[in-house]
Amino acid sequence: MLQSVKQLYGERLGALDGEIGHVKDFYFSDQSWAVRYLVADTGNWLPGRQVLLSPHAIGSLDHDGKVLLANLTRKQIEDSPAIESHKPVSRQYEEDYYRYYGWPYYWQGDGLWGMSGFPILESAAQPRPGKRQVATDPKHELADAHLRSTQAVKGYHLSAGDGITGHVADFMMDDKSWAIGELVIKIGNRFTGKEVRIPASSVKQISYNDSTVFVNLTRQAVEQSPEHHLVAAGAAEDGAL
Repeated sequence: MLQSVKQLYGERLGALDGEIGHVKDFYFSDQSWAVRYLVADTGNWLPGRQVLLSPHAIGSLDHDGKVLLANLTRKQIEDSPAIESHKPVSRQYEEDYYRYYGWPYYWQGDGLWGMSGFPILESAAQPRPGKRQVATDPKHELADAHLRSTQAVKGYHLSAGDGITGHVADFMMDDKSWAIGELVIKIGNRFTGKEVRIPASSVKQISYNDSTVFVNLTRQAVEQSPEHHLVAAGAAEDGAL
């Protein structure tokens, strides 16, 4: 089933031994359209620190609508490799992060998640011993140019082959594979316009300098796309993949 990303913002997050904050953002690949990390706002628990949670820690997004539970302890999360909030995610950081938790690298293999189409949720992560660290190897400091924030891309203009037609309002993500299948586009007047869904596969390019998403559709095709109606979290929706 497809799940609204916007609807997950603010969702409470829990570890095996207590709450850890709430959902702030998601980082996705603009090539595979898979969400690679959930960004947690930890409030006063880990002030000034950005915490990333891989889908490996959560598995399916199918939950009770109260707390999204990570299969980790608060100590494991606290001791995981840290990333400064103003810096993008580097591949060196990702290598340290995945090695710490003992999860398979998603970038090794042909599947969406390396050797699999879904994030593998183990019974418990087995972090390597040692204190958390910040990745500083200069050979690997370049960020993944295709890892982007859903919060940042929300609001971008949508450019069809024959002009601008609306803006990005939301993302619809598969609750098992964490892959974004559709973009929700607001068209027409800001207050009286409607929202439609277009397939993520129709995106040709995302220009971060121009704050624009380019698609291989015409304006008419976008405007005639299936209308989007947000349903309550956890409820079945018509046309979900």
